[in-house]
Amino acid sequence: MRRNTSILLLALLAACTPKIKPPATTMPVHTFPIPFDQNPNQTLTYESLIAVYQQMAAAYPDIFKLEEAGPTDIGRPLHTAVLSLSGEFDPAALKKSGKTILLINNGIHPGEPEGIDATVLLLRDLLLHPEKRSVLRNTVLVVIPVYNVDGCLNRNAYSRANQNGPESYGFRGNAQNLDLNRDFIKTDTRNAQTFTEIFQRWMPDLFIDNHTSNGADYFYTMTLIATQHNKLEKPLGQFLQEKMLPFLQADMTRKGWPMAPYMDTRGETPETGINAFCDHPRYSTGYAALWNCIGFMPETHMLKPFAERVQSTRAFMESSLVFLDENGAALQTARKAAIELTRTKKTFVLDWKLREEQPDSFLFKGYTARYKNSEISGKPRLWYDRSAPWEKNIPYYKEYSPALQVDKPYAYLVPQAWRAVIERLQRNGVQMQRLTQDIALPVETIYLKDFKNRNAWEGHFYHYALTTEVRETERRFYKGDYLIVLDQPANRYLVETLEPKAPDSWFAWNFFDAVLGQKEYFSAYVFEDLAAEWLKTRPDVRADLKAKCAEDPKFAQDADAQLDWVYRRSPWYEPTHRMYPVARIPEGLRLPVSAE
Repeated sequence: MRRNTSILLLALLAACTPKIKPPATTMPVHTFPIPFDQNPNQTLTYESLIAVYQQMAAAYPDIFKLEEAGPTDIGRPLHTAVLSLSGEFDPAALKKSGKTILLINNGIHPGEPEGIDATVLLLRDLLLHPEKRSVLRNTVLVVIPVYNVDGCLNRNAYSRANQNGPESYGFRGNAQNLDLNRDFIKTDTRNAQTFTEIFQRWMPDLFIDNHTSNGADYFYTMTLIATQHNKLEKPLGQFLQEKMLPFLQADMTRKGWPMAPYMDTRGETPETGINAFCDHPRYSTGYAALWNCIGFMPETHMLKPFAERVQSTRAFMESSLVFLDENGAALQTARKAAIELTRTKKTFVLDWKLREEQPDSFLFKGYTARYKNSEISGKPRLWYDRSAPWEKNIPYYKEYSPALQVDKPYAYLVPQAWRAVIERLQRNGVQMQRLTQDIALPVETIYLKDFKNRNAWEGHFYHYALTTEVRETERRFYKGDYLIVLDQPANRYLVETLEPKAPDSWFAWNFFDAVLGQKEYFSAYVFEDLAAEWLKTRPDVRADLKAKCAEDPKFAQDADAQLDWVYRRSPWYEPTHRMYPVARIPEGLRLPVSAE
């Protein structure tokens, strides 16, 4: 009886004792398993990847948030995940509090999936083990779990013929069969449009876009493309070269993952030397540089086992977090100085050339290149002999000089008719005003002369090697047209997209091709008489025609060419043919405008 009474008392006490809920960040109930845990040659599918992120967000809602950021071409959402130890998830509030923002992008090429799995492993470790979160005291981690959702869903085992695992993976092209790492300026895809909104919302201090390499065989598991330092404003370029890269190199070596520059070799094999990669704005790191954000593109070596590629990618992200924890404030200071320089500087570089003189050197670990006869063709073919490693200094061409510069105008005027361009400006947060009435203005007008084409490249007929003529003209603009004054953080983005000679301008990507075609012409038998009468009043044009015939015998024998030559100098020739629509305003004008 006494025993039963004791049991009853214990039961009553247990029922009356208040239950204390453990904090969400104590020892977790979930471990968030992924295929890599059991088979290090497997990568997550899209569905299983998002499921893991959803589980982590549900288990740690106070510090980890998963959102649908916007659409993709395949109809599935593009997600962002944010790990913020303060529990604050608003970018403006976080920046105001002094937090450094790191944005990590994965799966832009889903056949190169190391970043997808490495980031899940990193996040899981930080969530499950609070003692490891010290690297996030001053940093907020923003992750795109997989960017090319379309390609991730298009799973196969063969499209990466050069690659050692995983067993299956996604495809490089998206649902439009476009390479998303050529789409950061033209933004033809919904993926890129959503990415722009993510980037502009968070405006990160550091950007990492995880990849796998192609090319030569060599010792290193990890190679790295860093933003070309010459292209950054001086305070940021110096910070990258003198402080950040040396730290990352040393820390990765300490961890057993020494890094080499990305192998853009000058010849067939690495000993010929390597060129630093010139990341134009079409690429992710080049786009980031337009906004004074340092970008890294880790490129793990395709022939190393998938598990090693995942581990080295994770190690690089961890080293970056350590650096930001110790140097985030200094990075923000360098960025602020760079942003102010971009806002106020008068001359911008549109294109760059590699400095061929006096290259640097890099102590490189490679494998001996040999040749043997191909079993297919019988001709000599390259192979790398891993039993014959070597280590020696090789030429490293890492400096670029300006190849083309332009003085920024006071403002650009963009006619509202060019909606595709206006939409891209708006998506990038460009400060614009609109004319409140029709007006005729003296402006600088660019006329498009000769250029070359690269046909059928990423959905466009890409233009390059453009020559132009600039004329002072009076043009009529209309109520609603857009005035863009160049005294804003978007200055470099504006110059490199609106100046037609820039390698990734909207003219280069043929957004303005309609102006290249004539809309009117003439019947020769009618215009002959008009031209003859007109030339009687223009002896200067007649003299130029005779001089042209004298210097060009072929032209002198071509009646049609001569008539066309006269037509193009006559008032009947349409003034909008090859006239670049965007006008430059070289000096401040008081215009009737309102905020957009």
